[in-house]
Amino acid sequence: MADEIVEKNSNIELLLGDHKTAIKKLAWPMMVSMFLVMAYNLADGVWVAGLGADALAAVGFITPLFMILVGLGNGVGAGVNSLVARFIGSDNYKQANNTALHSLVLTVIISIVGAVVMCLALPTILDVMGAGSATQTALDYGYIVFGCMIVFIYSNVGTAILRSEGDVKRAMYAMAVTAIINIILDPIMIYTLGMGISGAAWATVISAAMSCLILLYWIHYKKDTYLDLTLSNYKTDRKIITGILNIAIPSTAENLIFSILGIIENWLLVTTAGTAAVAAYTAALRLIQIANIPIMGLGTALITVAGAAYGAHNYEKLKNAFTYTLKMGLIITTVMVILFYIFAPQISMIFAFGSSSTLAPRIAEIIRIMIIFIYSICMGAVAAMLFQGVGKGTTSLALTVIRSLLLEVVCSILFALVFGLGEYGVYYGVVTGGIIGGFISLGFALFYLKRLRSNYHPPENADL
Repeated sequence: MADEIVEKNSNIELLLGDHKTAIKKLAWPMMVSMFLVMAYNLADGVWVAGLGADALAAVGFITPLFMILVGLGNGVGAGVNSLVARFIGSDNYKQANNTALHSLVLTVIISIVGAVVMCLALPTILDVMGAGSATQTALDYGYIVFGCMIVFIYSNVGTAILRSEGDVKRAMYAMAVTAIINIILDPIMIYTLGMGISGAAWATVISAAMSCLILLYWIHYKKDTYLDLTLSNYKTDRKIITGILNIAIPSTAENLIFSILGIIENWLLVTTAGTAAVAAYTAALRLIQIANIPIMGLGTALITVAGAAYGAHNYEKLKNAFTYTLKMGLIITTVMVILFYIFAPQISMIFAFGSSSTLAPRIAEIIRIMIIFIYSICMGAVAAMLFQGVGKGTTSLALTVIRSLLLEVVCSILFALVFGLGEYGVYYGVVTGGIIGGFISLGFALFYLKRLRSNYHPPENADL
């Protein structure tokens, strides 16, 4: 027990201590987790593809619907991460516990309502989406994952609770369990047991459920976390609910914006160059996402550190944490840009199989044009994570709207259609709009930090 107390204290000391040490120690487990999640998503796609076009299309129709609900769960996770970190920073242990418990209540509500609504509306939605011959396969897959929605959302919220108190290693372990078990179960349940698309769905559910069991053991049975999630600590508080949703709803809306952006860019590519351009662009973006993982890991770490600093009213540390994260992000981004530019032909060979082999040179060309785009992601994501950390989710959303839905779309249309650059105009437009938007996000974040420090007066009763 003494060792557990020491570990719990060391996690909190990490949050409240040196910002550089905290960012580095919090970031790398998130990077590992994201790599594992990407690996199991890739493996899942490969195994499902073996079932035929309808199965692959079915997962394609269900995924955006599934991600809306999971995105809301991720938003609740980001909200509890930010709010708990702020309460820890202000040494308000009671409200930190209550916030974590509120996130679990929201998890149950979202899971139940989301599952019922989606299962009832799914046939109609698929018909509107034009699923056609893939409709029944999509229903077979969708009813399972939507009916078991709670395991996915609880897994996200549970790991966010651990991250909020600095326990990032166990959060990583829980996510790793999901990824590894899914990779193992996919071929067994799809092919060995002959369950087909239903096997893919159950493999996903079971792997997430195993992660949930581990989290339940740590948080509710073993109770060796810093936070005490005993039910008696729960007291309904509208301010806490509002505080969580202030992050959760804008975060979910940001995911929707990225989906809308993808639809628009795909339409522009089809219009100017046909479906082959969409295939090459999609493949290139998937590869470029690998370069984004370190940036997103740093940004997620910033949410926790920024929240703790903001809660403690240590605005100098808040600024230093932001600038350090930005500096590290820009250094890593530069390394990734150089590597991806030089080795684009080799990287693109991942897709050089079967009928996709002819796309490899085209993918390499797109990578070399668009890899600079990750600079905009670095600036935009770090700024967004700062605002999420201090509880200003709406500001984060507004910056995303400006960067992605306004500037990237306008520049893509301008270059592709008005200037007549075709598909290359889309690529140049995304890069140009993203870079401009990234500088706007960065400038606004620096302005906010400067104003926060210059206008600070110690409050009598801090409103977190």
